[in-house]
Amino acid sequence: MSEKMTGKQALIEMLKAEGITHIFGNPGTSEAPIIDLLGDHPELRYFLTLQESVAMGMGEAYARSTEKASFVSLHVDSGLANGIALMLDALNTGTPMVITSANYDARKMNETKTDLAELVRPVTKWAVEINLPDQIPSVMRRAFNEANSHPKGPVYVGFTANALEGEAEMNIVPSSKIHDAYRPDAAGIKEAAALLLAAKNSMLIVGDRVSEDHANDQAVELAELMGLPVYLSRGAEVSFPTTHPQFLGTHTLRVKRSREMLEEMDLVVAVGMDAMDELFYWGDVILGPNTKLVHIDPIPGRVGRSEPTDVGIISNCRLGIEELIRALKPQITPELAQQFAGRKADVESEAKANRKAIDDTAALKWDNKPMTPARMMFELANAIPDNAIVVDDSISNRGTMRHYFQGQKRGDLRAFRGQSIGGGIGTTMGTQVANPDRPVFGIIGDGSAMMTIQGLWTAANDNIPCIFVICNNGMYRILKVNFDVYQRDILQQKESAGANLPYSDFPTPFDVSGIATSMGVHGERITDPNEIAPAVQRALASGKPAVLDIVIDGSL
Repeated sequence: MSEKMTGKQALIEMLKAEGITHIFGNPGTSEAPIIDLLGDHPELRYFLTLQESVAMGMGEAYARSTEKASFVSLHVDSGLANGIALMLDALNTGTPMVITSANYDARKMNETKTDLAELVRPVTKWAVEINLPDQIPSVMRRAFNEANSHPKGPVYVGFTANALEGEAEMNIVPSSKIHDAYRPDAAGIKEAAALLLAAKNSMLIVGDRVSEDHANDQAVELAELMGLPVYLSRGAEVSFPTTHPQFLGTHTLRVKRSREMLEEMDLVVAVGMDAMDELFYWGDVILGPNTKLVHIDPIPGRVGRSEPTDVGIISNCRLGIEELIRALKPQITPELAQQFAGRKADVESEAKANRKAIDDTAALKWDNKPMTPARMMFELANAIPDNAIVVDDSISNRGTMRHYFQGQKRGDLRAFRGQSIGGGIGTTMGTQVANPDRPVFGIIGDGSAMMTIQGLWTAANDNIPCIFVICNNGMYRILKVNFDVYQRDILQQKESAGANLPYSDFPTPFDVSGIATSMGVHGERITDPNEIAPAVQRALASGKPAVLDIVIDGSL
């Protein structure tokens, strides 16, 4: 049944029809028609941020927590441009979001009107700008449909003043759920099973889309059945329980041992990820001629894109692994079962030895001052509640952080997962908003935190009771880590000067706790590891947002 209304009213009604209850944004003059109406709709809670990257980070984390598109409202072209970096991250990692901003009157074409859709088209799944009010319902319906269907990603809709202020007959009809779980091709499953049964030295690498397709249990079953060592691809979700005895941590080509490991394998099974995708160029083909690759992924075009694939299967991860297990089980003879059991025991022993080696190395500097990242993470991990969600924006300390913090299922650990830095503060708040009944801790590098430090004001303003833990090492340590890789592995220099990389230190220290206090958030600066647990307890007891500014050693 159609009803006559303004475009801005139609936008509000479409948001409600789509089930939107939270809006993350930073408004400008051109968005005034929307903001004005929101005052009459308290059921739509608006989170005011002071910079667009904070709104994008909140919306991105909220979408991943709820597993459906979030809504972010930015400002015309300038605010939209501020959000582009995190928009690109959302595109690359498949986060469903609907992002909007309002433009000037369409008649100002010859003056200052920017083509907003063209501005963000390279970093969105679909981008459009509308001029007529009666376009709003159908465009918003398609926007949510596009964002929520595979391959998921951010969608942009721009509104001219004409579209918002004009009147028309409107049909308020929301998008509908798209059932797009691809089943794997039987021939591909048969070929993959044959390679797995024949391989003597194989490994399983899982990515975020395993978690998104709710395939964690299936990945565990496959690993246990075949006795496979399991690694996590660079990502942000728990796609395999990190406490599982066959889990060996994150696999990254930036680590020499990880590259050498691939040379020892005769089969790599990559599921739910972009296989061999990395920052540095390690060659057109990563795997050697004696190493086969089985790649299962739900997104068409990703399989075989970055690495030649022996068996490529486009499939929902859960359905793909289930079919693979179903094909394997009847073919496992008692002899093969014994072989896989022996391999499983070897993998478990290796994982246990690796963890002990890390602990032994950390013990050598346990009482150093300033404290080591390992000491900080140990004390923090033992202080947080069992039901806490941990957001990982620890940047260069991620390897250490992931040794001490464990995740059993999707949502226990949530990383900010793009190539940009600066998303951690918004991601922590968005995760807390989506999970009001669980404590949320964001572990954030000081350089990343300072890029969106104004987000602390939003935490205070909306009383978002998350706890921001700052890894304060006084530098862009990630630059030094990557430069060290560049010098040692790309330039083949025997001695690295990465520790002396210019323009990566902060000679004037950041007093992040002081900044927090100035923005209405309780802040504590911590230099003694024994003070971490009491500070955590104080922050939790307050029921309010807090910053724990922990000074740590940044040496490589």
